[in-house]
Amino acid sequence: MSFLRVRALMGIPVAAAWGATAVFVLLVYPCLSRLVRLDYHRLGTGVREADLVGLLMALAMAAMVSPVGFPVPVAGWQALFLVATCWFVVNVVRSPATRNVCRHCDFHHGVSAAAMVYMLAAMPHGDGGHHSVWPMMVDPATAQTYALPAVALVCAVYFLADGAHTVWRAFRNRRTGAVLPPGVNSRFGCRVVMNFGMAGMFVAGLVP
Repeated sequence: MSFLRVRALMGIPVAAAWGATAVFVLLVYPCLSRLVRLDYHRLGTGVREADLVGLLMALAMAAMVSPVGFPVPVAGWQALFLVATCWFVVNVVRSPATRNVCRHCDFHHGVSAAAMVYMLAAMPHGDGGHHSVWPMMVDPATAQTYALPAVALVCAVYFLADGAHTVWRAFRNRRTGAVLPPGVNSRFGCRVVMNFGMAGMFVAGLVP
């Protein structure tokens, strides 16, 4: 597929697609940085799991929004996110104190992983009328939208709301001068960008 021609990302100009790709690629750095430098023995295994799934989300979103696609088969991504969904659902139920993560955080990561499974399955597949196992979002020859659009709408509302709530929490912590564990501000920033990015993807997929 030639990406030099003018194409559209489910109604979004290809230049915007490249911009979104760059944003998601940039999110990889803070995720890797936390995984390398933080002391998870002290912070808790749940914090490490959150950073791992954050890295996985950033890579997958960059792959999906990129006008040139990604070499990893979509079934592989779906399997990874299905495992992640089940993992965090179990954590929501048991939520041991030793993991040092609240149920709401586990719930959010479970919802995010499940949303990725849906997004990979429900977005248009193929390019220029030709079948492809990878959901090629750049396709000027189609006006397809997400399958089960009501699910996409619920996901968009959830991620917008969580993004706004995370911004509010960050400003509240700053205003009160709360002493936060290492990596929290970085994690908040990544969560806000990822939330608004995913909400934008779902909204774009609802517009023919």
